[in-house]
Amino acid sequence: MRQITMLLAAMLFTCCSSDNEVKAEPAPVQNAGKILVVYYSYTGNCREIVNSLTAQIDADVLEIQPAEKGLKYEANNYALGTQLLNAIKANPNDASSYPAIDPVNVNLDDYQNIIIVTPLWWSQMAAIMQTYLFNNSAQMAGKTVGLIVSSHSSGISGVVADAQRLLPNVTWAGDALWINASNHGNRASLIENWLPTQTFQTSNTMTQLYITIGGVTKTATLVSNSSKEALVAQLQQGNITYEAHDYGNFEKVGALGYTFPENNEQINTEPGDLILYQGSNLCIYYDTNSWNFTRIGKLDNMTQADIKT
Repeated sequence: MRQITMLLAAMLFTCCSSDNEVKAEPAPVQNAGKILVVYYSYTGNCREIVNSLTAQIDADVLEIQPAEKGLKYEANNYALGTQLLNAIKANPNDASSYPAIDPVNVNLDDYQNIIIVTPLWWSQMAAIMQTYLFNNSAQMAGKTVGLIVSSHSSGISGVVADAQRLLPNVTWAGDALWINASNHGNRASLIENWLPTQTFQTSNTMTQLYITIGGVTKTATLVSNSSKEALVAQLQQGNITYEAHDYGNFEKVGALGYTFPENNEQINTEPGDLILYQGSNLCIYYDTNSWNFTRIGKLDNMTQADIKT
């Protein structure tokens, strides 16, 4: 079996202008895929923002709560809040740096779009929300994420930076919305004007993939998991070309040049299966095998003989 070069490209829902230029368009909120609103509220302002938001869109809501109740983060000139933020800043990659939160039982695989509503603490994202995003960063890979920040008067650039650090593998729906003390009373109209600027995934976006091998292009139908979503998010930035070589007389495998979250399960492969191996290698199967893999999709309408050719 020879080494082959493959080109992966995402199938996007697009519209064409009169000059045939292809443009990706924002998905209207009413046509967006399933949305989850995740929020933390200490003073109640973020809860009011969420109530105004969910009056305008159809979304499920998840409130994040600290494990230790009744703490006064603002007491003694915000001593406790500052201590929590400093601990994160000192070791941002260590789970023990983040304050504990109550267990969360929401399956993020059920959602394509997530809107985060968080307060600002001393120019940073509230430590409680940082914990949730740190704990769920891998599960949110490939999602489309919007951000709403509540503060008294401080600008939100530090919170945006925290969000980007904690969620490096998401697609940002657009610019964050800042709601402060002076315009909190107008939050409904601010949200109404903000929502159309956000590019949310539609409910059937990215169900197929183009694979080109030796000048021949075929399609594959994708599964639904965070691994596929992360791959699609990368493909939205541009096509991926990689070299694959034969292994075991049952697959072609090659490194994609990127690492994606894994959703491993025991799989008995069939010809045409697309499998992610160790988070960074894409395997195309032309025969059977059994191992602990992450399923990505399957080639469409191809026999074993077609695949081998």
